[in-house]
Amino acid sequence: MATLRGEPVDRPPVSFYEIGGWTPDLDDPDPFNIYNAPSWRPLVQLAEEKTDLIRMRGAPVRRVGGTPRDEFYKTETWMQNGSRFTRTTLTVGGRTMTQLTRQDPEVSTTWTIEHLLKTPEDLKAYLELPDPDGRIEVDAAKLVVEEKELGDRGIIMIDCGDPICSASLFSMEDYLVIALTEPKLFHRLLEKEARPIYEATEAVAKAFPGHLWRVCGSEYACEPFLPPRLFEEYVVRYTGPMVKIIQKYGGYARIHCHGRIRSALPYLIQMGADGTDPIEPPPQGNVELIEVRRNYGKQLVLFGNLEASDIENLEPPQFEKKVAKALIEGTAGQGRGFVLHPSACPYGRTISARTMANYETMVRLATRFQG
Repeated sequence: MATLRGEPVDRPPVSFYEIGGWTPDLDDPDPFNIYNAPSWRPLVQLAEEKTDLIRMRGAPVRRVGGTPRDEFYKTETWMQNGSRFTRTTLTVGGRTMTQLTRQDPEVSTTWTIEHLLKTPEDLKAYLELPDPDGRIEVDAAKLVVEEKELGDRGIIMIDCGDPICSASLFSMEDYLVIALTEPKLFHRLLEKEARPIYEATEAVAKAFPGHLWRVCGSEYACEPFLPPRLFEEYVVRYTGPMVKIIQKYGGYARIHCHGRIRSALPYLIQMGADGTDPIEPPPQGNVELIEVRRNYGKQLVLFGNLEASDIENLEPPQFEKKVAKALIEGTAGQGRGFVLHPSACPYGRTISARTMANYETMVRLATRFQG
């Protein structure tokens, strides 16, 4: 919290992101629970005991007494060749649209094989769905209890999406065509998604004030996907109000944005964001951490900038150089704060000895760092 407030700290915080952010059940025998593999246990234990925990929790909000939307959606799930498939069917506006996803037991992710929306006509039909209504209820009590139990070990962070997260309704190519060629139609989607998001953000920020939020989605409008002018149109216009709502109640808005963020950084400042992650290094990104610190570090808390693939693939001596560089560049000169932080976490069932050693290096160098 001192880092978020821009106060002096004895060392930079160190976070493993989802490891320690999520709290998986290591004993759950579900074949789709990769975390029950023995090699995961030491890594989760290391995060819990040695890192500065940032618990990632969804907004504790629900709607009561609203119009049910079940009549529009149908879902069916089945197993095939050891994988779990889920088909979602949406019928609205005289059209029937389908989405198909697959989960595999060896990886913690969901693959979207077929996206729900495919054409401008699908989007126009989707826009006919009634907006969520009813009374919003917020149950922040569990988060308050969990934060008290954490004590000085860490903080609670609300994890949510912004309106442009709705781009995930399309395949990447279909989304880009519509965002570039049908801006008025795409704005209608963002406006529709924004209304319930703003309402929920206001309710949660008021009930659980003064906390860190991670707001996801901006990367959909980042280069090379869309030009900077559309980042301003599609992100600043719709994510900016979320930042203001969070800050109105003393919270901190961290904008999650992968990839080539150089041209997006001025817009994060324009929105008044408090921080950004994961500031990926080249070649995944297109800006060095030292440059971000120099130009934007007084306004933004920087979370980064270790690439997840390096944690898994680099030998420990090479990875140690990456960690040392990130610590030096992330704290160079004057700035609000820096958190040593990877871009993601492993999603496979087995944690190798190399990967474990590299996570241990993060803790060792961060906890000994004097600046």
